[in-house]
Amino acid sequence: MKFKSQAVLAAAVAVSNVGVAQAHVFIWGVFVNGVDQGTFNGIRTPAYNGPPPRGYSNSPVKDLNSIDMRCNVLGDNQVPYTIKVAPGDNITLDWHHNNRTIADDVIDFSHHGPALVYLTPDPPTENSFVKIWEKGLYELGPTPFSPGKWATTWDIKANNGLMNFRIPANLKAGFYLIRAEMVGLHEADARFDQNSRRGAQFYPNCVQIEVVGDGTVELPEGVSFPGAYKYDDPGVHYNIYCSTERAPLAPCTDASTYKIPGPTVWSGAWPETTQVALGPVTGPITATRWSSWIQQSVVTTATYDQAGSPVPVATSRYTASWSLAYAAPTASPAL
Repeated sequence: MKFKSQAVLAAAVAVSNVGVAQAHVFIWGVFVNGVDQGTFNGIRTPAYNGPPPRGYSNSPVKDLNSIDMRCNVLGDNQVPYTIKVAPGDNITLDWHHNNRTIADDVIDFSHHGPALVYLTPDPPTENSFVKIWEKGLYELGPTPFSPGKWATTWDIKANNGLMNFRIPANLKAGFYLIRAEMVGLHEADARFDQNSRRGAQFYPNCVQIEVVGDGTVELPEGVSFPGAYKYDDPGVHYNIYCSTERAPLAPCTDASTYKIPGPTVWSGAWPETTQVALGPVTGPITATRWSSWIQQSVVTTATYDQAGSPVPVATSRYTASWSLAYAAPTASPAL
């Protein structure tokens, strides 16, 4: 990414590695075969979108043509830690809202929708994102307008924020990004390109991994972000209230025909994934006050006065800048 000053870059890096109160959902931790890798380790946490106490991390991405569809805002920014995995490993992503505890509400129950996982070499290229897991509407309600069971709300939220999948068998060693995503369809009866106040809400988040071992299988051609989803895709422009208790304002499509956005799951992915027993969480479980945020590509850095209120001291411009070749992450610059 590009900033005018190294100081602002340092602050943005710091903000991308902490939690936040009043947040939308994002990944707080990664378990490998049940072992926690440490809160925020390896995770390219999205930037905050405003100052405390009302700013939050991981605003939904609704512009399907935005580069933020890859890994959200600051998704191009490497983090110092990369998680080592092996083919066949069980991965559990720990999604949360306000804190990393079982008391956290994870995501609002109105945000029904699918959940998806893609894998791409790091850095991504055109058509490099390969879908390895997905779950959408998996159980219809007893009547046309009674609640159906959706991945975001009835699976991941009900399971304390846990999303489970496996690293593909015999996958070739190298550096990859996991692109995990939850989608809220509660305003998807409208299209964002026609009504910018509404539209499907996408919550992408990326994790840096290094696959080790002597695997020989390479990922096939996949899809690009942006580009994989279109505004008129039936899984993007969809009246969620066809599968919930609220009577629709317009005729509904049969909820059983809902099609998850994007390509089909790669045939080389595991056909089934089960949850494994998890060990204890390692690292902080609560939010940390932040000192930088990004609004409409403007980075603001602040200090705090004696009353604890943020005082802006510098601004700069943020432009996502994805590398074309892999480079090992460096330590975060000192603040």
